[in-house]
Amino acid sequence: MPQPLATRAPAKINLTLHVLGRRADGYHELESLVAFAGTGDDLRLEPGAGLALRVSGPTASLAGSGADNLVLKAAGLLADHVEGLQLGTFHLIKRLPVAAGIGGGSSDAAAALRLLARLNGLPLSHPAIRAAARLTGADVPVCLEPRARMMRGAGEELGAPLNLPRLFAVLVNPRVPVETPAVFKALGLQPGQNLTGATHPLLARISLVETLKRARNDLEPSALRIQPLIGEALGLLRHTTGCRLARMSGSGATVFGLYDDCTRAAEAAKAVRRVRPDWWVKATSLR
Repeated sequence: MPQPLATRAPAKINLTLHVLGRRADGYHELESLVAFAGTGDDLRLEPGAGLALRVSGPTASLAGSGADNLVLKAAGLLADHVEGLQLGTFHLIKRLPVAAGIGGGSSDAAAALRLLARLNGLPLSHPAIRAAARLTGADVPVCLEPRARMMRGAGEELGAPLNLPRLFAVLVNPRVPVETPAVFKALGLQPGQNLTGATHPLLARISLVETLKRARNDLEPSALRIQPLIGEALGLLRHTTGCRLARMSGSGATVFGLYDDCTRAAEAAKAVRRVRPDWWVKATSLR
């Protein structure tokens, strides 16, 4: 019997998110610099007959363990594409908040595909792996190999991995779910309509944070109208000592603050927890 396999499903952070417009097919055309955090969920696969999922952890009750969980969806799609695929029971330890703009479910699904690829001797470049990732969700392909890169289109166009300098960050989620479709709807773009705004700045490794300041998250205003607590979270981060940039990730409600070192990030996290002890707050690093 093969030994159990395990992997981390890190939080995905949109350091930038420019909405270029809405395509004729209804999808929004995006340009986003994505990085991955040191914090995340954990996934374990015990090889065996059939396919099953057990979920535990602090946010397990919100993640669900049925067919709608993206771990099972991704595994099922891969099984549809690969005859005789070895499966088993997944055990997901859920730590990340749900519907939070940090790709928790997408990263879990990508982790499931990585484990099944290892179990079945498939490279991550295998067409069936790529197809299952794409069909599971728009953010799953970028999470399949969790390294910083540019993501374009509706998530299907991935740039080469980037060796970004380590960014010390604090992630804050006010424990309120924000549904991505509602945020895009609030943006108000019709099919074929473009959104005006400055182009995405070229990345400068020497002054990455300064470069990020010249970018934006175009979904932030829409998300703020839907959930004002996002604005409170941003305000708390901006008032912490040493915060160089505070911005929303994805479609919210998670926001991040960037700092010069891990000490300042840890102090900032403590400061936010003192004001909002009921919120999800994590000091981490992004790469």
